[in-house]
Amino acid sequence: MDPEQPNKYHSFILDDVKYRTTFTKKYENRIQYKPPDPKKITAFIPGTIRKVFIKQGSRVKHNDKLLILEAMKMKNILLAPCDGKVKTLLVKEGSVVAKKELLIVLE
Repeated sequence: MDPEQPNKYHSFILDDVKYRTTFTKKYENRIQYKPPDPKKITAFIPGTIRKVFIKQGSRVKHNDKLLILEAMKMKNILLAPCDGKVKTLLVKEGSVVAKKELLIVLE
């Protein structure tokens, strides 16, 4: 326990049992989890865009091919997670993308 930091007890209930505990500084400063937005397609790994199957403004259905992302000598086909219209296409063939880079926005 950190002697400079006063005890800040937090209570929570789990399985009908009330617990009282302190949080570490690392826990209190953590980045909150945000569920991914299915309308924003991002690169799950750094790589190169090899082929784009869609154009800006085109309509896509669930599981339609959007593009091919080549990474570590493997070609990964990114599929549409839901039905929608391509609002923004941020990459083109030959683009080098970083991990978590936004590639496509659907509406």
